[in-house]
Amino acid sequence: MNVPSHVSGPLPWPQWAHVPGETGASDADSETLDMAKALVPSAFRGHVPARHPALRYGLALNDRGYFWEAQEVLEAVWAAAPQGGRERVLLRACIHIANANLRLRMQKSRSAARLFGDALAELRSLNSRKAATGGDGFVESFPVVALIAQLAAKLDRPNLSKADWIALGATVRS
Repeated sequence: MNVPSHVSGPLPWPQWAHVPGETGASDADSETLDMAKALVPSAFRGHVPARHPALRYGLALNDRGYFWEAQEVLEAVWAAAPQGGRERVLLRACIHIANANLRLRMQKSRSAARLFGDALAELRSLNSRKAATGGDGFVESFPVVALIAQLAAKLDRPNLSKADWIALGATVRS
C-alpha cells in the first residue's frame, strides 16, 4: 500500500468516530485510516521509532476520542514491530486501552475494566523484560510506570464511566 500522492504534511482526522453497533452509525472512515496505515513499513528493524508518524497518529487518535480508529492504526504498527520485542508488548497494551476506551463510550464498563486489566498485565510484563540502553524507540520514550499507576487507579474504582477513558499520546515524551 502506498501513501496517496495528495497526502503531504499532517494526516487528516477522520470525519467521524466510528462506534460499532451505534444506531445509525456509519462505517469507519477507512480512506483516512488507510493513509496512516500506508506509512507503516512491512517490518520495523530493531525497534519502532517513537517519532514514527503512524504511531504518533494512532496515539493522537485515541486522545481525540477516535478510539476504534486508534486501535486500527496501532494494530498496523504492532504487526510491523519486531517479533518478541518490547514495543510489541507496549503496543498491545495501548491497543487494549484504546479498545477499553471504546467500550466505555459504548457503556460497557465490565468489558472496559477487563481490557484495562489486560493492558496492565502487559505493562507489568514489559517491566520485567530487559530494557535497551539509550535509543529512540517507543518503549524508551514512554512512561510505562505512570501508565501502570493510572490503570491501577482506574481499576480500583467500583464502577467505570465514560469519563474514565485514558489518554496515551500526552504521556509520550517528545
